[in-house]
Amino acid sequence: MSLSFMLMCLLFASSCYKDSLNNYDIQRKKMVEQQIIKRGIKDKKVLEALLKVPRHEFVPAEYKINAYEDRPLPIGEGQTISQPYIVAFMTEILELKGTEKVLEIGTGSGYQAAILAEIVKEVYTIEIIETLGKKAEKKLNEMGYKNIKVKIGDGYKGWNEYAPFDAIIVTAAPKKIPEPLLEQLAEGGRMIIPVGDYFQELIFVKKQNNKISQQSVLPVKFVPMIGEVEK
Repeated sequence: MSLSFMLMCLLFASSCYKDSLNNYDIQRKKMVEQQIIKRGIKDKKVLEALLKVPRHEFVPAEYKINAYEDRPLPIGEGQTISQPYIVAFMTEILELKGTEKVLEIGTGSGYQAAILAEIVKEVYTIEIIETLGKKAEKKLNEMGYKNIKVKIGDGYKGWNEYAPFDAIIVTAAPKKIPEPLLEQLAEGGRMIIPVGDYFQELIFVKKQNNKISQQSVLPVKFVPMIGEVEK
């Protein structure tokens, strides 16, 4: 093989790689414009995070082509990465300013944690399935996130060591809100959590004057929470 032919192959491969990256950028911009903004998401910090974080990096290779579609995708172990709009909606409703300490229950692929890390000061995320948790931690470290701490464990119990939390986001559905999460919510804190069995609703929780208020905001379908919550 001649040197000139090898150089041509390298240049062609480099060009294809750049085209692929540009295509993902275009798809991500289109996702935000058509799936997120048109559905009423307005928080600038949330929109900027969705534009920045490469969702295709958080899905298995066979689903990268579908990464910016308007649907959840399998990530292994019977789990999914949430629909982009749901990620945006759950993040926006927490009304994050940027200084918060946030707890996420259900790390999954790590995508939601990355979105949060673009907005807030500290993210603490718990994943009960060890293979997923370790894979997500590796990915987040490779992408340079220094403000995310990952724990392999049962999210039902929260993370008392770092409580209280200004906001809590839960991405797996228990049949009722776990008491430890309510206890670990700071005064003035907000939580968004899917609750239910076959029929689920997103519940927005707020702690004010040490009292808990709850409001149903959206019908959803998440994977069930597993672990101690099942007992």
